[in-house]
Amino acid sequence: MNAQTPFNDLYHTYAPRVYRLCMGYAGGRDELARHWVQETFIKVWKHQNSFKGDAAIATWIYRIAVNVCLADLRRKPKTQVLSDAIPDRTEPDAELPKEDTRIAQLYQCIDQLNSKNKLLIMLELEEVPQQEIATTTGLKHGAVRTRLARIRKALLNCMTYEK
Repeated sequence: MNAQTPFNDLYHTYAPRVYRLCMGYAGGRDELARHWVQETFIKVWKHQNSFKGDAAIATWIYRIAVNVCLADLRRKPKTQVLSDAIPDRTEPDAELPKEDTRIAQLYQCIDQLNSKNKLLIMLELEEVPQQEIATTTGLKHGAVRTRLARIRKALLNCMTYEK
């Protein structure tokens, strides 16, 4: 086995999850999420020797991904990030199937959350165990459960009433 095989395995295992996490921060904008995934794994590669094994490798990678997303969002004004990828709804080809529309709406609702709540719900959507979410975020397990319940209720309200 060559030296790159473990990193390749790591990438292929976690890149789809990191992509979905980044999509939450990108508000459903594919190109921006893909850019953040690339940046995340560049950092994973560069800093792989600094992983001490105190937490699960997934927790470490998620934390890097969140830091990449948040750092980029802080560098760009939110209006610039949003205008970069909002589709023109006047074009006839801009019509999306109903399921895609609901997913886009969910990402828009998630985009309205603060950064901590975005992280919580995106990890929950990735089916990361709540105890691991607590470790990743530095919150207590009970606090994670409570906040996730509130976030789910807020997202349901947003999607139902489109607020």
